[in-house]
Amino acid sequence: MSINDQIIADFVKHQIQFVTSVPCKQLAGVLEKIDEEESIIHVPSNKEDEGIGLCAGATMGGKRSAIIMQNTAIGVTINALVTLTQFYRMPLPMLISYRGEVGEPVACQVEMAVHTKDLLNQLNIPTYHFHHTDDVKELDGILGHCFMARKPVAILTDASFWKGASS
Repeated sequence: MSINDQIIADFVKHQIQFVTSVPCKQLAGVLEKIDEEESIIHVPSNKEDEGIGLCAGATMGGKRSAIIMQNTAIGVTINALVTLTQFYRMPLPMLISYRGEVGEPVACQVEMAVHTKDLLNQLNIPTYHFHHTDDVKELDGILGHCFMARKPVAILTDASFWKGASS
């Protein structure tokens, strides 16, 4: 099973019914699989903070939700994460492409990579970093913990993780 298929299988297992996303080249495969999954409503967002608002609305409407986004937008999500998601104890899995590490071809991505983990730590958001294809095996437990604890959780997925997406 590919990592894209495993991610979708874990989303379905944990009854995630609503996903919003902001496109990223690394996330293209998983977004295609989301669109194919009939039990998940996928609504693309213009901005990540807007996506967090959509997830909050879905949660208030009784649907488990998740957001798929890039780490370079963590900065624009801080207010929505703190005053909405965290304040109201909403579980929110955030599948995040971790851009800006060694080998990144886009220079502007690098600066946010330097700050991503510190910002998430400052917000007390549990953060997991997937480097290797086998790391996807941890997603099931992470999602279970997210919904049990009613907290947002960040799953950072770097380029080396996504290289195994089709295998």
